[in-house]
Parts: sequence; C-alpha cells; structure tokens
Amino acid sequence: MAFFKNLLAPANDYALTSWLFLKVLAVVYFIAFLSMAVQITGLVGPSGILPFKDVLDNFYQYHGISGWFEMPTLFWFSSSNLALHTVTILGCVFAVILFLGHWQRLALIALFGLYLSIYHAGQTFLNFQWDTLLLECGFLAIFLVNGPSRLLILLFHFLLFRLRFMSGVSKLVSDDPSWSGLKALNYYFETQPLPHAGSWYFHQLPDVVLRAGTGFTFFTELIIPFFIFLPRRFRLIAAGVTVFMQLLIIASSNHNFINLLTILLCLFLLDDKIVQRFLPQKTLPGIQSGWISSTLISLTAVSILTASLSLFYSMVSNNKVTPWLATTGLFIRSYGLGHIYHVFPTMQVERHELQVEGSYDRVNWKAYAFKYKPGDQAERPQFIIPHQPRLDWMIWF
Repeated sequence: MAFFKNLLAPANDYALTSWLFLKVLAVVYFIAFLSMAVQITGLVGPSGILPFKDVLDNFYQYHGISGWFEMPTLFWFSSSNLALHTVTILGCVFAVILFLGHWQRLALIALFGLYLSIYHAGQTFLNFQWDTLLLECGFLAIFLVNGPSRLLILLFHFLLFRLRFMSGVSKLVSDDPSWSGLKALNYYFETQPLPHAGSWYFHQLPDVVLRAGTGFTFFTELIIPFFIFLPRRFRLIAAGVTVFMQLLIIASSNHNFINLLTILLCLFLLDDKIVQRFLPQKTLPGIQSGWISSTLISLTAVSILTASLSLFYSMVSNNKVTPWLATTGLFIRSYGLGHIYHVFPTMQVERHELQVEGSYDRVNWKAYAFKYKPGDQAERPQFIIPHQPRLDWMIWF
C-alpha cells in the first residue's frame, strides 16, 4: 500500500522540468498541425487521394453508432475541406495558447482531441510512430498542469523506454542481415525515405565507421534504455546518449518532428536541479494532486501497460494474445495510447524511385515532379525538418 501511495505522491523535483516540457510540447504540436494544414485536404479531403468521408460512411455502416467510439474523431460531424482545415488551424491556435501558459488544461485536451481526429482521418498517411508518440505524450501532458506525480514521471520514462528499446528489439527479431551483419548504415543514408544533403556526407564515411555506427545504434537502443530506471547518474547518461543520437539523425536524415519529440522526452531524465541552471529566475507554486487526477492517471497506466505489452509480446514471440486482450488493446490504441515502436526494423539495400506519370490525352505522358522526394539528381536534396510531406514519404513505401 505504501508503494502505491508513494507512486501517487507529487514529484516536486520535476515541477520546473514539467513547465518547460509543456512549453516545448506546444512548439511540437504547432509544427505537427501546421505541417498537416498545407496538405490534409489533398490527402484525405472529399476530392483527395483517400477521402475520409468514404471511410466514415463504411465504418458507420458496419459498426453503427459504436463506430463513433471505436474511431474517435471530430470529423464524424463533417469531413469537408473546411472542417479539415479548421481542425488544423485550431490546433495551431491552441498550441500558441498552451505556449503562452493560458488555459493549459483546456488547451492540452483540445490539442489531443484535434490531433487524434487528424490521426484517424489521415489513415495510411498518418499511420506512423511519431504520430502515436505525439498522441501519448499529449495525453500524459494533460496531467502535468498541476504538477507531476511519481507515477506520471514513470509513465513518461516508460514511453521513452518503449520507443528506444522496442526499436532495438524489432531489429533483432526481424532477422534482417544488414542489421545482424552490422551493415545497415552502409545502406541507410542512401535508401532512407527523404534524405537531405547531409545524408550524402554520412554515406561517404569509411566502412569501419559505418559498422561502428550500426553497433552504436544497438547499444543506444538495447542497453541505454535500461539506464532510464536506474539512479540519477545513469539517467543523465541515458539523456546524453539519446540526445546525441537524435542530433546525429537530424544531421543525416529528414525525419520530421520525431527526433525533437524524443529529445523532449529526455527532459524527464533530468530534474529541476539541472533545469534551474538554464532558468534560474523561474519559480513555481507547490504541486497539488487530487484524487480524481490520481485515479485517472492510474487507469491510464493500466491501459498503456495492457495495450503496449500485449502487442509487444505478439511482436517478439509471433504468438497471438487472447481475443479479449487483443480487442481491448486495439480499443485503447485507437485513442493513441499503448502503441509499440519499431523504427527501421529492416533496411533497404537498394534505392528504388517510382516515377508517376499523368496524361490529359492518354498519348502524351509527363512525369509528376514531387516537391521534396529526391528526383532530379542535379538537384540537392532539401533539409525540411520538422515538416513531413506525407505523400512524398509514402511514395517511398
């Protein structure tokens, strides 16, 4: 009993860290919504590539009114171009409100609901790990407004652990020869979805350096994550190594906002003693945690553990869990919680570029020129972080 009481106790040494986390999370939210604002109607609007209205109509026909709960999205009311644009713009507005420190809980709830709506509307275009990572970060952040509890900090630690450790395990269980042979980085910089100019320079590194880099990747994903749950000194090492790895990825790859979000999660490996060195004048009131908040965060913890561990077990063992557990996990994950992570479990060894052509008369054909996807070899690949052009990315697949 004392153990659970201690878990729900306020984490007073993370008050300033939590304040800073919300500020940076607001920036990441703003980036994510703004990135989608310029492309969402072309992707899933009524005249888009995958009109979301058709999905909703089919889902409702099969599930009835329960579909509103199984696919939680505001677009049940309308999925017009205006509705899609409005949600992305509202997301940007609430991100600014959160950054300014006004109506924080309302802003966080709104941001989570709005991005969850876009996540479902985006279908295959938003079926990526950074989208679910942002959703779980955003949901947990709702409980940070009055200051974190020990359990909440533990959930943030567990989220970072899952992101890093599961990514490492997925590389092992995939039996990909490029990973097992420490050759993955010999191909990665050339064959990744959206390389930028820095990718070329990394690709020129000597073979021994690239092999050592692949081994270092395994070290950062399979060993370092366990440092998260060790005493303070080890947590600081985990933060330093993880941030260093994310900066290397940014320098060599266009991977939208996931690296920024991973660095942000590393804040909770620090504490107020370190953060105060950079924000020495900032003081915060004492943390107060009511029984409602404690109950909700406890239920959240159970939900995340249930959904993520059952799916991770299936991935590692290649066995199915019991039907009720699978159904429960699927329902929880539909709300953006409890996902697993498997960043680049297999590596492409050749780069294939698909050329899409169109014609008005079916006689004269012209190739579509993508704005960000590498095409003309005379043009330097662009550095576009933190934006993610979803169509250009999906063409790689």
